[in-house]
Amino acid sequence: LPAPAEALVGGQTAVNLDGVDAITDNLPAAGLTLLVTMYVLLFLLTGSVLLPLLAMLLSAIGLTATFGALVWGFQDGHLSGLLDFTTTGDVAGTVPVMLFAVAFGLGMDYQVFLLSRIREEYDLTGDPTAAVALGLERIGRIVTAAAATLSIVFLAFLVSDIVFLKALGIGLPLAVLMDATLIRGALLPATMRLGGAALWWLPTWLRPVHDRFGLRESPGTAPEPAEEHAHAGR
Repeated sequence: LPAPAEALVGGQTAVNLDGVDAITDNLPAAGLTLLVTMYVLLFLLTGSVLLPLLAMLLSAIGLTATFGALVWGFQDGHLSGLLDFTTTGDVAGTVPVMLFAVAFGLGMDYQVFLLSRIREEYDLTGDPTAAVALGLERIGRIVTAAAATLSIVFLAFLVSDIVFLKALGIGLPLAVLMDATLIRGALLPATMRLGGAALWWLPTWLRPVHDRFGLRESPGTAPEPAEEHAHAGR
């Protein structure tokens, strides 16, 4: 016989499931909004339609590796002895969300530092290879030092008795350091060197948009297009 009323389930398990459902229901819209916003800002900074895609792709690679490390350490329990916690066979649903928001934001912050410096050198020299080398040389150590300092702060979470904070104490430093060293220090410069001037491509119909709304440290004439740099160097 059908129940005379709606059957509801209480308890901590039901509360946890409701919390995860609430997060995942709005996650696609929030993620899409974040990606579109970051793409537009990076486009206005670099004047390229390809570099923002490259930057976000590399950040996603670093975050994927960090999520894998959390699964290995907390879901599979390989860090339970070292960090003194009892594994439950999963990772709290709020950990990946907070990790994505904080680590992705910090990664884009470092990205802006590096790309803005590379852009300055590219505007001056028109040589994409030299611009990458000079930009990394002059800003790379600052980014790495900032990431190391912030990671030390995040490591303080490991002294907590709450597994959620322990997970953040591992995930955030790992994501930040990986982004500042492996991604920004190796993968991004190497990819930009291989891509050369092609990565600075800007369609003609978008050039007026960037000239009008592009982000620059000081007002002045718009930077020369990559194609003009390339022809000037020949």
